[in-house]
Amino acid sequence: MVNRRGFMAATMGLPMLGALPAFAQGQPSGLPQSDEVLRFIQGMPKAEYHVHLEGTLEAEMKFRLAERNGVHLPYANAAQLRESYKYHDLPSFLAIYYDGMKVLQKEQDFHDLAYAYLAKAASQNVLYAEMFFDPQEHVKLGVAIEDVIGGITRAREDAEAKLGIRSQLILCIVRDLPADTAMAVLDAALPMKQYLVGLGLDSDEKDNPPIKFAAHFAKAKAAGLRTTAHCDANQENTLDHLRQVIVEMELDRVDHGVNVVQSPELMAEARKRNIPFTVCPSFSGQVRGASGPIDAVRAMLDNGLKISINSDDPAYMASEYITDALARTQVRSALSMEELVRIERNAFDTAWLPLSERAGFQARLDAYVRDWGKS
Repeated sequence: MVNRRGFMAATMGLPMLGALPAFAQGQPSGLPQSDEVLRFIQGMPKAEYHVHLEGTLEAEMKFRLAERNGVHLPYANAAQLRESYKYHDLPSFLAIYYDGMKVLQKEQDFHDLAYAYLAKAASQNVLYAEMFFDPQEHVKLGVAIEDVIGGITRAREDAEAKLGIRSQLILCIVRDLPADTAMAVLDAALPMKQYLVGLGLDSDEKDNPPIKFAAHFAKAKAAGLRTTAHCDANQENTLDHLRQVIVEMELDRVDHGVNVVQSPELMAEARKRNIPFTVCPSFSGQVRGASGPIDAVRAMLDNGLKISINSDDPAYMASEYITDALARTQVRSALSMEELVRIERNAFDTAWLPLSERAGFQARLDAYVRDWGKS
């Protein structure tokens, strides 16, 4: 049984910035996942920052869009399509992921995709989301970038009006496509920058270090966009890539970035700069250490790093959205309820929003914790 009154007293005094408070340092007691803990996770106000819209394309919607656009899928039904999602590393995953994009052809398709994700997120008490999209892939298939951004923007507006979920959009560079195509897409998107909040970097890191795109990020910063980059788990030269993102390019955020726990120097830099890490345990939950696997979330929390928990590409990961990701991580990483709250405080503090809006989300989290403690 959870001591709700004690839990409320411990969490309500948490600072919003800086290192973990005393009760979350070292090895926590952890909790088995009782029904009560699961209910707490389900009801907790949340934010999400590492979710690829194209990675939320569920098999059922893929079939509907394929029919709408006259695209043949070589599967009898959605279950058979989903069964085909077998991958063993990042490149094999990306091959499946990019192939799915061929059904996205019209402005309405992007609206339907984004609205479906936002409706799912809202049903799991996500109050705010910053979503990635990969326009280079769509432009390569002949889709106008205006249709991509326009459809997603319309969905964001509809979801906020109908469901109350706030969201923003991050344009991602596909790093294993030619750098000049990334610059061309960025240039085409900047006239619509009022619909964007940031520039990101994703896809296969091999031979595609972050510094290769320094000019792209410089242009984005000059245009007033925020910046982030994927440093996927256990990749070749991963610590060099993290150093480029955190120290050399001075980006605002790191996506995944879990190998940082292998470098005390980089962890110190991340703490000093208050760098948030958007961790996705469904895909990058373990670091390959010299003496065996390291639980990434546990190690990052124990080292005072600022992390949030996110779903990444849920349609290709057993449809595990953010509540599922948090619930699984609570067990695997032995998270106390105090740490669960701390993670969501980190998440709301990470938002690329004015302080007043972030404070409003924090107040809703405070109210949830307070009411839970009273019941």
